[in-house]
Amino acid sequence: MKTLTINFNSPLQSYGNEASFSRRTSSDYPSKSAVIGMLAAAMGYRRDDNRITALNDLKFAVRVDQPGRTLTDYQTVEWKKGTRKITYRDYLQDAVFVAAVGSDDSQLIDELADALRHPKFQLFLGRRANVPAGPLKLHTVADENPVQALSNLEWQASTWFQRQKKESVVSVDLIADADLLPKSLHTSGLAKDNVISFDQRHRQLSFRAIASQRIQLTNQSFEKNDS
Repeated sequence: MKTLTINFNSPLQSYGNEASFSRRTSSDYPSKSAVIGMLAAAMGYRRDDNRITALNDLKFAVRVDQPGRTLTDYQTVEWKKGTRKITYRDYLQDAVFVAAVGSDDSQLIDELADALRHPKFQLFLGRRANVPAGPLKLHTVADENPVQALSNLEWQASTWFQRQKKESVVSVDLIADADLLPKSLHTSGLAKDNVISFDQRHRQLSFRAIASQRIQLTNQSFEKNDS
């Protein structure tokens, strides 16, 4: 299996969770559907393109390298003439995640990596206003699945965040397709982020099984803290 890792780094990110007209919260990490949406945009797929659902077959995992703090914004919306309502939106500030997608089709992984470097449509991290903080940092690994790739990838947190940690080894959360963590003691259950349709007229998601575990990473800035 070949795996592509993607750094998610931006001042603001937001990933669909429970939502209503007046309140939209955010998950604590990027959903598989959000990553599929980014890949589809890079490939030039429109929302009703049937090729999008094939991306569900990609193996998926995400690592929380730098948990974000929640920011709540409000907007005044005139939803019909003369009637205004206040709506609330949650965002993650200063978060850093690493998502990984894997496939036995190595050519597909190469095509996805190339598309992310030369996207057909604008890329964003959850919402259209949340653009990446510069070019995406990508890495491809042969003969490793997403969990293995993320377990071996060095800590991607911001330098200032790493310097705040006073230990040489840190523990971070890793969430993955359940079949990638068959021995995990922390099965999280189901996530509603399997894409059926991104069509705005009838957007649909289904459930997939996920599991999580804590993994240990080396703090590259530890010696600097100690000096």
